[in-house]
Amino acid sequence: MKQGIHPEYRKVVFQDTGADFAFLCGSTIKTNETIVWEDGNTYPLVRVEVSSASHPFYTGKQKIVDTAGRVERYQRRYQRGAQDQGAKNKR
Repeated sequence: MKQGIHPEYRKVVFQDTGADFAFLCGSTIKTNETIVWEDGNTYPLVRVEVSSASHPFYTGKQKIVDTAGRVERYQRRYQRGAQDQGAKNKR
């Protein structure tokens, strides 16, 4: 490896601002903030808006979308098209 061209890899705390959740992992991200972690050491801090603690996919609190109207509209559109195709094939 060439010296001096790679970013510094170190332990960083990522804190979810939407949920009371933080985790420590390795990263090369640059930040000016620091935080004292549970082990008593000081680590760079990165604030994030979404993490596994607040993302709807992981929490199961997804937005409910009105899919019934979309499905009915799809079926009406393509069922009519299928019937038209069947009539053309009989000719």
